[in-house]
Amino acid sequence: MFINAMGLILADNKKIHLGELSRPRALAAMPFAGRYRIIDFMLSNMVNSGITNVGITAMNKYKSLMDHLGTGSSWDLDRKTQGLQILPPYINSSNTDSSIEGDDLVGLLDFLQADAHKYVIMANPNVIFNSSFVELVSRHEDSGADMTVMYNRDGIRYGSPSVILDIDRKGLVQDMMMNPAKPSSNRCSMGVMVINRELLLDLVSEMIARSEADFSIEKLLRRYDQFKIRGMEFKGLVLRINSVATYFNATMKMLEDDTREEIFNPDLPVYTKVKDEAPSLYDENNEVSNSVISDGCRILGSVTNSMVFRGATISRHAVIKNSIIMQDVYVSEGVILENVIIDKKCVIRPGIKLLGQADYPVVIGKGAIV
Repeated sequence: MFINAMGLILADNKKIHLGELSRPRALAAMPFAGRYRIIDFMLSNMVNSGITNVGITAMNKYKSLMDHLGTGSSWDLDRKTQGLQILPPYINSSNTDSSIEGDDLVGLLDFLQADAHKYVIMANPNVIFNSSFVELVSRHEDSGADMTVMYNRDGIRYGSPSVILDIDRKGLVQDMMMNPAKPSSNRCSMGVMVINRELLLDLVSEMIARSEADFSIEKLLRRYDQFKIRGMEFKGLVLRINSVATYFNATMKMLEDDTREEIFNPDLPVYTKVKDEAPSLYDENNEVSNSVISDGCRILGSVTNSMVFRGATISRHAVIKNSIIMQDVYVSEGVILENVIIDKKCVIRPGIKLLGQADYPVVIGKGAIV
């Protein structure tokens, strides 16, 4: 399979806040579905489309992202030429948030200039779906548009930020709205677009010359009155992670068989960093139902409707319901957790009881002792 495009993933978005969950890591490095990071899904979509050159912008808090991606070997992107490239900010950059500004764009410009592909597929990492981008590039090429953005019909606002597109009968974007109180359309941008590389080079050069900030897909969409921007509808399953609540809901959605079958399509596999773990240990008195238990866990208590990451321990008489237990968490005896998100390497002491709501789960930050 050959696709005349390179990939660009914007690893952070300053408009998306996941509270304590995003404090120690970039948005793209958020753990998801037991053994993955959310960037795995977009990166796998690109690799499954035949893309062999992918750049990932990393503005800050990118240690865990770089540890996870490594050389890109898990995605067959450890190549002598092209492959996976992390684009960190320049050391003299004064940027302290997660937007791409000034000097940061120089590195992106170098990345774009060093490639000869005709198109660039730009993507935010926080939208999870499984698809090849071959059709997207083909439609874009046939239409003669400057940009083509993917959207789906959510019908209702799905977290924040929500980018609503107004598209005419010819398929052209006529307006875009960020978090409108009364949406005029149910077409919601998926944060994925294809753009002509030469055009993107010109736009990035223009931004550098004007010292403009906040390079993003949304900023490019705002130029619908200057460029021919087409929309392409995606009719498959889409999970958006825009907040703690949507992260929690997306994880709970992954417990459903239909969701897992669509997201983990064997014809378009999802790749991630490989870790060699022993099988999980289950006590003879444990109770597990409708849950995903990753490798290396010790399950001695009760787990229901929950996602348990690698290396977690659920002690005897502990009860876990509708919760997310991340890697290397230790849950002591007699603990009761319901609608709770526990970040990596936390310890929950004996007898602790934490109860949240499905739309407002309790969050325990990384490394905490409760």
